[in-house]
Amino acid sequence: MSAPAAIELVELSKRYAGSASPAVDAIHLKIPAASYCCLLGPSGCGKTTTLRMMAGHESVSGGAVLLENRDISDLPAAARGTAMMFQSYALFPHLSALDNVAFSLKVRGVGREERLGRAKSLLERVAMGHLASRKPAELSGGQQQRVALARALITQPKVLLLDEPLSALDPFLRVQMRAELRRWQKDLGLTFVHVTHSQEEAMALADLMVVMNNGRIEQAGSPREVYNRPASEFVARFLGGHNILEDAQGRFAVRSDQISVQPLDPAPLASQGLQARVTDIEYQGSTIMLSLATEQQGTLSAVMPEARFAVQPFTMNQAVQLSWNTGQVHRLPAGTASP
Repeated sequence: MSAPAAIELVELSKRYAGSASPAVDAIHLKIPAASYCCLLGPSGCGKTTTLRMMAGHESVSGGAVLLENRDISDLPAAARGTAMMFQSYALFPHLSALDNVAFSLKVRGVGREERLGRAKSLLERVAMGHLASRKPAELSGGQQQRVALARALITQPKVLLLDEPLSALDPFLRVQMRAELRRWQKDLGLTFVHVTHSQEEAMALADLMVVMNNGRIEQAGSPREVYNRPASEFVARFLGGHNILEDAQGRFAVRSDQISVQPLDPAPLASQGLQARVTDIEYQGSTIMLSLATEQQGTLSAVMPEARFAVQPFTMNQAVQLSWNTGQVHRLPAGTASP
C-alpha cells in the first residue's frame, strides 16, 4: 500500500490574463505525508507558481489543492494548515528574533507569556536560543534562515512550503544548511515542499523529486530513479551528467561517468564505440571531466576519477576512442524535447 498523500494536486492550473499559455498546465501530483519533496526546473517552468497556489498566495485557475483529502484551494493562507518560508526570509527588521517568531501568534491573539514561551522553545530547537534578542541585521544569513524556519513552524503546520530557501547563502553554508533542513524535516515528521533550481540541492534533499518544464511535470520519482532513468531528453539534459546519442532505434542517454575513454587504438572499434578528440579538460577535484568532439554525435562528456586520470592522462586535441556497456544505455521515449 502506498503512503498516504499529505498534499495532492488534481489537474491544477494557473492562467494569467494576456498570456498565451498557462503558467501551470493541469498537473497532477501526490506528495506522501512526512516526505521531502523538491520541485525542480528552469526559470519560468511553473514551480514557484505551483508552490504559491499550495500556500494560498496565488489563486487557482483550475483543478484543486487537497491537504489530507480536504480541498483547500479557496481557503485563505492562514486557514490552510500550511506555512511558507520565503526566499528572502521576510523577517521584520525592527523585531528581535524572539518577537519575529512569536509574531503570528500575537496576531492570532495568543497571550504574551504563551507565545513567547513557544517561540523560545522553537528557537532553542533550531540552535538560536542564545541569539533570541538580536535583530535580523545582527544575524548571519544562516542564522536568519533558522529564525525564519522557527517562525514558519510556530503555527504547527502540516506542510512546510519553502521557496528557494538556500539561494541567498554562500556555497559552503548552503551545503551545511541543506543538511540541517533534511534533519529538521525528519525530526519533525512534517511534509516539506521545497522549490529549487539546483539539481544538486534537489538530489541531496528529496525523497520525491519533481522536474517541471513549461508548466507541466516531466517526471516525478526518487532522485536515484530520475537520474538513472530520465523520462525524457529534457530531464536528462536538465539534470546534467548525461550524454544524448542517437542510433537506428532512436535516442538514448548514457551517463558521463559510464563513458570509457581510451587512447585511439588502431584496432577496430567496438560496435558501440566512437572516435573523438579531446577539446577540454576540466579539473573538478576528485574527478576530471573531458569534453569530446565526435563527428557522428556532436560534443560529448566523460567523467573519470582523478586517480585514474593521473595514471593515464589525456591531452588537448588527443585522439581517443569512447565506449560504454550496452547495459548502461537508457532509451528515451520518442518525441521527447530538450531544453
